[in-house]
Amino acid sequence: MKALFIKYKLVIKFILTFLLVYGLLSLVYKFYLQYSDGSKFYPDYFTNLVAIQTDNLLHAFGYQVQVLPHPDEPSMKVILNGKYLARIIEGCNGISVVILFISFVVAFSGKLKTTFFYLLSGSVLLYAVNLIRIVLLTIGMYHYPKYEDILHAVIFPGIIYGMVFLLWIFWVNRFSKLNKDYD
Repeated sequence: MKALFIKYKLVIKFILTFLLVYGLLSLVYKFYLQYSDGSKFYPDYFTNLVAIQTDNLLHAFGYQVQVLPHPDEPSMKVILNGKYLARIIEGCNGISVVILFISFVVAFSGKLKTTFFYLLSGSVLLYAVNLIRIVLLTIGMYHYPKYEDILHAVIFPGIIYGMVFLLWIFWVNRFSKLNKDYD
């Protein structure tokens, strides 16, 4: 049994570290959502920020857009050229994707300074890609409503999770200590 543990020590360390970081960050995020009462930012700060930035980008692309609080659920309605197209819910703010990204990178940690700056820059990049994804999804649903299901369920999740995967691969190949252990 001990020989088996030693053989898979790096794998076990990765899994335990990943689960610990993911669980801790998810718990912190859960408390953040639980205590976001919506009095200042509806439904919560990050979702509200994504909605405002979506509004600004759609305006920059020349669309008439309104982003309004949804009266029946904690979300923001996106109305493009007078047509209610989408709602921005908590899951659209990208925080859970950033938590997944951070958990993996920490589990494959490198030097502290390098890890910190990669986490920071990767999180900002994921946030920006997620925001662009929402804007393109909204435009796509406006111009191609018959493709709404495939856009929302396949193509646009593929963009954000594909970006996470590419960032992970880059991290492991360039900066991870584990990569150095096998050289």
